Formats: sequence, structure tokens, C-alpha cells
Amino acid sequence: MLSHLDPVFLARVQFAFTVAYHITFPAFTIGLASWLAVVEWRWLKTGDPLYEQIYRMWVKIFAVTFGMGVVSGVVLSYQFGTNWSVFADKVGNVLGPLLGYEVLTAFFLEASFLGIMLFGWNRVSRRMHFAATVIVAVGTLISAFWILSANSWMQTPAGFREGADGLLYPTDWIAVIFNPSFPYRMIHMVTGAYLTTAFVVGGIGGYYLWRGLHVKHARIMLGMAMIMAIFVAPMQLLFGDMHGLNTFKHQPVKVAAMEGIWDTEKGAGLRLFAWPDQIEERNTLEISIPKLSSFILTHDFNGEVKGLKSWARADRPPVAMVFWTFRIMVGLGMLMIATGLVALVLYIRKALFTTRWFHLWCVAMTPAGFVAVVAGWFVTEVGRQPYIVFNVLRTSETISPVAAGPIAMSLAAFVVTYGLVFTAGAYYILKLIGKGPDSTGEDAYGSHGVKQPPLVTDLAAGTGGKDV
Repeated sequence: MLSHLDPVFLARVQFAFTVAYHITFPAFTIGLASWLAVVEWRWLKTGDPLYEQIYRMWVKIFAVTFGMGVVSGVVLSYQFGTNWSVFADKVGNVLGPLLGYEVLTAFFLEASFLGIMLFGWNRVSRRMHFAATVIVAVGTLISAFWILSANSWMQTPAGFREGADGLLYPTDWIAVIFNPSFPYRMIHMVTGAYLTTAFVVGGIGGYYLWRGLHVKHARIMLGMAMIMAIFVAPMQLLFGDMHGLNTFKHQPVKVAAMEGIWDTEKGAGLRLFAWPDQIEERNTLEISIPKLSSFILTHDFNGEVKGLKSWARADRPPVAMVFWTFRIMVGLGMLMIATGLVALVLYIRKALFTTRWFHLWCVAMTPAGFVAVVAGWFVTEVGRQPYIVFNVLRTSETISPVAAGPIAMSLAAFVVTYGLVFTAGAYYILKLIGKGPDSTGEDAYGSHGVKQPPLVTDLAAGTGGKDV
């Protein structure tokens, strides 16, 4: 029975499954490391032990998610050899060094100083401990730099040539690393990681306030998270628009799938809802806003947008998945912006930390960042199909010479193993959240709280514009 299955499809499903798990961890740890650096800086600046207690709680969560990210990332590397050996052979000269630099410049840096973050209390000075936290945060950004550079090159390849042996060779490393889509993809992904962390922290803070637990700590968590929602979520909309315009220039077929546009149109409407039918080459149940897609993509209400029919059927991505995952990502982004606006109104009314329905809403928004990141990743990767390196190598041409049976069995093993391992990790994280910050009243270095500065830091300190 397994012999009748398509090995290319199974290999893609296996990689999609493992990468969907993996990407949630870097998306969280990138933002969490930077937030921990800010929290520790606030502790050093104010001497308030609340910040130290919050740090100690969240650094344990960071350690667990960092470890699970490493484990899930190693699996991806092995799949290049087991399922995608032809791909690894053809592009190894280009992508191999980029992935190697990620290990040398980022992973070793993170892993080395993570030990100081976790076990350096009372063993190194406060400034040295803070430096370790900052170094780990920088390490996560360096890691994102190399991984996104490699992935962006697969989307918009540049700076290479194809040899007589069929292998790809770099000719300009600057063009390879800083390929046309990389700057936009980098800023969009990192900002998404920051928002993912913000809504997790805000959700936990909202949960504590809703339950009346760890109230002082919860106000700090929710306040700092809402600063990100107020200022960074609208910026992400701008970054997403810039990324979309870049994609429209370099991968117009992907944009056509994202928008569900089949026929080339001038004054193309924005499809709010539709059910793309790839066989019939049309949409059913379509609801659209006239000319808005053209305005967004060309800044002209009558601008021309190429439809999917401009490309051969064999060159089109799976339209329905790209169309709907794009809407999930954008929809959650709009909810994040709305959350920030409501938080700003509540803060002005001095009710941010007393409005229980808003706290419950923040709890509901806790997974929003994860879902948006995974949905965006599917838009990016599925929208590139049928190419593994856009317009250079087809996915079907780069699979290993393996039968469907072994791939199916290893996929089943991954599902079971990941389910067990990551359920255990999630359970431990929930236990840490349930325990909450350790309120000892004095930090590890014996310093006590001092008065905090006003204005924006007043929100971060959890006063909501009034004394508590």
C-alpha cells in the first residue's frame, strides 16, 4: 500500500511537519532573549527585585524552549541527507557555508553564555550576568540572520552559477547573503518573533491578573507586552507591506496565489473571502473589495496584477493553502494591532490592569504569534512551489532516491516522538507558569527596590497611569 504513495509529497509533508514544530521555538526564543535583556536592564537600573524575580521565572522557560529548538533543528539537518540528498549535493556549495556560519557565529555563542544566564547568579557580577544575557540575545539574532539569508536565497537566488556538473557555485558572496528578499524577510521575521514573545508574556500576565495571582509581577509583564503591541504591531504591518511588494517584484506567481487572482486584472480587487478551485481555475463564494489589491501592490487603483493563468499549471503553487494561510497571518496581525489600540485606550483611562475582560482577551491571544508565524512560513514555502530554489531547481528533481515506505514510516515515528517529547516540554513550561515568579522580596545580590521613572516606564512597571 505504501508503495503507491508519492515519495516527493511524503518528503515534503515530513519536512513541513518538523519545520512547523521547529520554527515555533526560534520565533519565541529570539524575542524572549531580547525581552530578558530588557528585564535585567530594568532590574539593574531600578534595583526593583520584581524584575529579578520575573527574569528568573522566564529564563527557565527560555532554557526549555531553547533546548527543544536545538533538538528539532538537528532533525531538519538530517533530513537534507536522508530525503533531500540531491538538493544538498546541488546547492551545498552555496548553502553549506551559510549554515556553517550560523553554527560557528551564533549557536556556540548562545550555548556558551546560556550557562551563565542560568547558573551565574552569585557566581559572576551583575554586569557580567547582564552581558551574558545580551550576548545570548545577540546570538539569537545572528542565528536568524544566517538561517533567513539561506532561506531567502532559495526564494530569490543571486550570486551563483551552474557548473557543467549541474552543481551550483557561488560567484558573489555578498549577493548570495544579501539576496533581494533577505532584508525584508529578516525584519519581518524578527519583528514577528518579538510580537510572538510579547503576546505570550502579555497572555501570562493577563492570566495572573484575571486570577488575582502575582499581581505586581503581572502588571509589569502585561505593561511591557502592551508597549510592544502598541508600537511594534503597527510597524509589522508596514514591514509586511514592504515584504509583499518585494515578493510581487520577484515572485509574482506567489502573490497571485496569495490574492487568489486567476486572470490578469487592472484594478484587481482584494479578495476578503474566496474558495480557490485549482482545477477549474476560478474562485467560488468570492467576496472582494474593488481595486484594493492593485492599490496595495502597485500603489495605483488601476495597476495591473498578473493572474495565475499567466503561468503554466505545472508552475503554480497550491493556491488554496497559500490563499488561506496568508489570510490567517494577516488576520492575526490585525487582531494584534487592535489589541494594542484597546490597551492604549485602557491605559489612558487608567483601567489597563483592572479590566478583566481585556485580561481574558490577552489570554486568548497568547498563541496568536505562533499561529501567525507558522501560517506565514507556509505562505513562504508553499508559495515557492513547485520550486525548491525558485526558478532554478524543482522540488521533484531534488529528492533522494528513496521509496515512499521508509519516508512514511519515519514520518509516523516523528509524529509520535514529537508528540511525546514536546508535550512533556509544554507540560513543564505550564508548571513553571503555574508556579509563577518567586516572590522573596530580595534579589540574589541582596539589593532592594527603588523608585522607578515615570512615563513609558510607568506602563512597563505596571502602574497603568496611577499609583498602586
